[in-house]
Amino acid sequence: MSEGSKGSSLAFGQVVIGPPGSGKTTYCHGMQEFMGRIGRKVTVVNLDPANEVMPYQCAVDIAELITLPDVMENLKLGPNGGLIYCMEYLEANFDWLQEKLAAFRGHYYLFDCPGQVELYTHHDALKNVFAQLAKWNFRLAAVHLVDSHYCTDPGKFISVLCTSLSTMLHVELPHVNVLSKMDLIEQYGKLAFNLDYYTEVLDLSYLVDHLASDPFFRNYRRLNEKLVEVIEDYSLVSFVPLNVQDKESMRQVMKAVDKANGYSFGDQEHRSLEALMSAAVGADFHFASTLAVQERSLRDLRVV
Repeated sequence: MSEGSKGSSLAFGQVVIGPPGSGKTTYCHGMQEFMGRIGRKVTVVNLDPANEVMPYQCAVDIAELITLPDVMENLKLGPNGGLIYCMEYLEANFDWLQEKLAAFRGHYYLFDCPGQVELYTHHDALKNVFAQLAKWNFRLAAVHLVDSHYCTDPGKFISVLCTSLSTMLHVELPHVNVLSKMDLIEQYGKLAFNLDYYTEVLDLSYLVDHLASDPFFRNYRRLNEKLVEVIEDYSLVSFVPLNVQDKESMRQVMKAVDKANGYSFGDQEHRSLEALMSAAVGADFHFASTLAVQERSLRDLRVV
């Protein structure tokens, strides 16, 4: 197949990115199972050379091309430098990736990517890989996972917003930011504001005011105000909450990604999705309780 037309039909998929521990591999596993139950043929591609334990069915594994331990041992590099080398090696071996992906035409692709933030904010290797996939008629959306526990710390949340914005501008793909591990958010502490405040990234001046109540951050109020101005001037960042164990939550994320990458499903998949959701009334249907976390926190504050 030629460079510019890797098959006449379009291929759709997601590149799953985010910092270490944000739940990328768990997300790929959950989304593979969820989409499989509604009849979508899913191929998971592991592009993380440090990923040795994969719970999902992996169809294409970068470990067949290069592994991080080998690079670190042979080139005497640390983990960060090793990951960058691995991505540059992948970029230099597009033919290997092309051959592997060609075996799964007609499938929906999930690309499980490394957890090094610099690869999405500064370095060009993965960005060039995504651009090459686009030349092969892949229509991709970036799913950027962020651990929801950052919502409980205003300073960290501003940092997450800056990282998310930088990633969106650098990767240059349709983008869906996801707050992962929503089922665990209550364990991290109470939220200062309603959950919608964080997912919709509403007036951030309230967050700056809240930070100013801390003696340490009070000294950096002007810096925080300028960071918030940049985020609000672009007005690009928002989040979709995710509990990977909840069907309705997974459906909402899938719906957002399908809209971002232009995927449109047929009647059969629509019927399968309706059947799956109609069965989601048992013990694993927790989406409503997940979104009511802040309401319970507010009630606790009123009691106090």
